[in-house]
Amino acid sequence: MRFDVISLFPELFEPFFTHGINRRAFESGQVAVKLWNPRDFAEGNYRRVDDRPFGGGPGMVMMAEPLWRCLQAVRAERAEPLEDQAPLVLFSPVGPRLDHAGVVGWSNSTGAVLLCGRYEGVDQRFIDACVDQQISLGDFVLSGGEIAAMALLDAVARLMPGVLGDEGSHQQDSFNTALDGLLDSPHHTRPEVWEGPHGPVPVPEVLLGGHHERIARHRREQSLAITAQFRPDLLDHARAQGRLTPTDEAFLALGKKL
Repeated sequence: MRFDVISLFPELFEPFFTHGINRRAFESGQVAVKLWNPRDFAEGNYRRVDDRPFGGGPGMVMMAEPLWRCLQAVRAERAEPLEDQAPLVLFSPVGPRLDHAGVVGWSNSTGAVLLCGRYEGVDQRFIDACVDQQISLGDFVLSGGEIAAMALLDAVARLMPGVLGDEGSHQQDSFNTALDGLLDSPHHTRPEVWEGPHGPVPVPEVLLGGHHERIARHRREQSLAITAQFRPDLLDHARAQGRLTPTDEAFLALGKKL
């Protein structure tokens, strides 16, 4: 798959592609990414890409024309049939929140063109004419869409075969269908007893016994408990989808917390 990223600050992405385990997806080409700076398509000595908003107000607005020229260059290089063109995605508060299902969808796609807005936003005329989809990371404002683009690319990259050390790792992630959309259970590692700030804290004994069925049930109960405590909406959704067993419901009826 291929993602083309339109950003005024493409240099922000370079370290992202070369560090961490997910770099395997980018270095192997499983997730190909090309960066485009709309300033390269602006006119005049100053390569201006923004201007003051009509009607007054603070800040600047990204201009439609440089973005349009940049997008045309992206489309020309991708050389896709009109009916199969990759969608142009704008990171914006207007869009629905990115979730696990959305990430899985992108991981099974051929990619997209990602537009990273800056300043007060993008000229609405360009959005109306060219943007196919808008995505939000949540109800807060970032200085630009670069972090949002990295979040999407990171989430997609880790789902690619061979990227994670253990092929089953992402299957146990929070929100994954393997966990019925619930939060993941807590994790523990060595030492068996940690001399913490409030005294010794042992690993739960069930994790040390080697009894796989008991361990699996313990982790399921911990997943149910942490979801009920922190994200009951996910629990309600799993229940509505028929993903909770009678044993799950019996455990939840006890009202146990982590």
